[in-house]
Amino acid sequence: MEGNKQQQAVRNTLRSLGPIILGVGVLFTVIGFVSFLKAFSGGGPPTRFWCAFVGLPLIALGSSLARFGYMGDVSRYVAGEVAPVAKDTINYLADGSAEAIKKVSQAVSEGIAESRVAATPAGSTTLVRCHKCNHTNRVDAKYCNECGTALLKVKRCPGCQELNDPDARFCDNCGTQFAHK
Repeated sequence: MEGNKQQQAVRNTLRSLGPIILGVGVLFTVIGFVSFLKAFSGGGPPTRFWCAFVGLPLIALGSSLARFGYMGDVSRYVAGEVAPVAKDTINYLADGSAEAIKKVSQAVSEGIAESRVAATPAGSTTLVRCHKCNHTNRVDAKYCNECGTALLKVKRCPGCQELNDPDARFCDNCGTQFAHK
């Protein structure tokens, strides 16, 4: 709460000093340019043109202080104006592209399925690899021809009910550790 009070004090100082310095800068600048322009109408050499050189930096300083003093309010206003438009735009894009995304995902699925069929030569059978000894077995085999290990996932996770390899120590889906047997 203390930091918020300090920030509020700085903000109030910037909000009051900024416009004052800005006004003084405008006043000095006007005096300097009026003096300069009087010299062209026969009023002699400009005597207060130096005021413009003092006033211009004061204008820059005062406007910067005022800008920093009101920055939070302006930012909240802009965010409130822009957020609904951004939300509507995102919803519009999502609605418009949902069908295209479905088509792309379907094409990818079909492509993967076709590549699996094309990768298997005619007359051959699909093979699965034993998770214990890496021996290849027919896809319909229930046990490894080399080591006799069960090829099917039979160990059910108590947390998420996912089936895992019989010798798994952790669930493939949620990472739950299985009790040691």
